[in-house]
Amino acid sequence: MFRGVYEHQIDAKGRTSLPARLRETLAGAYDERLILTTALDACLHAYPVREWEALETALGKRNPMEPGVKTLMRLYVASAQECPLDKMGRILVPPSLRAHAALEKDVVWVGMVKVIELWSRTGWAKAQEEARAAADSADVARVLSELRQ
Repeated sequence: MFRGVYEHQIDAKGRTSLPARLRETLAGAYDERLILTTALDACLHAYPVREWEALETALGKRNPMEPGVKTLMRLYVASAQECPLDKMGRILVPPSLRAHAALEKDVVWVGMVKVIELWSRTGWAKAQEEARAAADSADVARVLSELRQ
């Protein structure tokens, strides 16, 4: 499982290091390839190939003419790209994906159980503020209590 928040930098070529803890989880449970795609938020999602393939299989069983399915395929699947780690543990983030998440210099890797998010530092700060504001909602308390049962 991926967990934790890690601050890194991205260079002018679009390379950034996958944090060691996340890399250990990836190598231990999967292989060293990630599928990067645009998230619905202003960040990227990084899936181990096996997890991405499971998502594609589940999506492939849905009616492609269903509005939500079609939109998800256009926004999420169409922009997905396989991005292997190099020998130094870096990943090259394609320009179109960097633009979606506004990745310029300071980036934040966030472990989210089966997927990893990649944010700009300012985007992550804003997402954290929004999450804290929403934490008072009954939905968050309900989900947490359901998980503990």
